[in-house]
Amino acid sequence: MKKEFKEALEDSPILVAIKDDAGLQKCLKSESHVIFILYGDICTIPDIVATVKGAGKIAMVHLDLIAGLSSKEIAVDFIRKYTKADGIITTKPPLIKRAKELGLYTILRLFILDSMAYENIERQIKTARPDVIEVLPALMPKIVAKICKISPIPVIAGGLVSDKEDVISLLQSGVISISSTNETIWFL
Repeated sequence: MKKEFKEALEDSPILVAIKDDAGLQKCLKSESHVIFILYGDICTIPDIVATVKGAGKIAMVHLDLIAGLSSKEIAVDFIRKYTKADGIITTKPPLIKRAKELGLYTILRLFILDSMAYENIERQIKTARPDVIEVLPALMPKIVAKICKISPIPVIAGGLVSDKEDVISLLQSGVISISSTNETIWFL
């Protein structure tokens, strides 16, 4: 992971995740150095990324949520060629591999729904080799702490974070940052 990205994550305990144009405008006022873009389509994503980059922030595009993009490696090539995004977020290890080949930052999003999903974490990290993993849902501090201990790379937690107590608990569990679409969390 490049030093600039790691430092931005360390300097931003709360990462802003945006899901609409209203969130895009509000995120520009946040102190977060990293913005997760969780919406858009192939026609709008270049402009959304340009707005985030114009505010001096790192733009991470969640490929799985961009309408019109396939789940194939060509989607990563599209983001690299037609936007100035710094990196991608995805649940798909082959897309992580392609993004790394293209010099993009990578976040592998993992949904920890049961013990089988938990047991697959180490294998997925070894297979995909992302810069960071994001664990969802975040509100499992004991499990998140275990993941932080076994992960050789930084861990972000996201999903269902609703107040300062949640943020403190997650930071104490060992995550580098918390991602949230909850605007009240952005300005804690």
